[in-house]
Amino acid sequence: MLNITKTIEDGRTVVALEGRLDTVTAPELETAMKDTLAEAESLTLDFEKLEYVSSAGLRVILSIQKTMAEKGGLKVVNVNEIIQEIFDVTGFSEILTIE
Repeated sequence: MLNITKTIEDGRTVVALEGRLDTVTAPELETAMKDTLAEAESLTLDFEKLEYVSSAGLRVILSIQKTMAEKGGLKVVNVNEIIQEIFDVTGFSEILTIE
C-alpha cells in the first residue's frame, strides 16, 4: 500500500510517500504525478515514511526526475538507510539530488 500526499509550500510542490513503492503501487504514483508534473515548477519528494522501493518504483522516480530536470528540478528528502542503500547500489544517488 502507498499513501501519496501532495502539498504546495512557498510555490514548491512537495509529494510525501508513505508505505511501499513497488510493482503494485508504482502505477498509482505514476498516475497521481501526471497533473503534478505538468503544474509543478519544482518538486520535492519526501520519503520520510517510505519503507521500500522496487525496480518498478525506481523507474517511476527516474521518469519524474527526467521531467523535472527540464523545469525547476527534483529534490528527494528524508531518505532512510534502506532506501539510500537501494539508491547507492543502483546508482540513483548519482542521479538524484538527495538532501
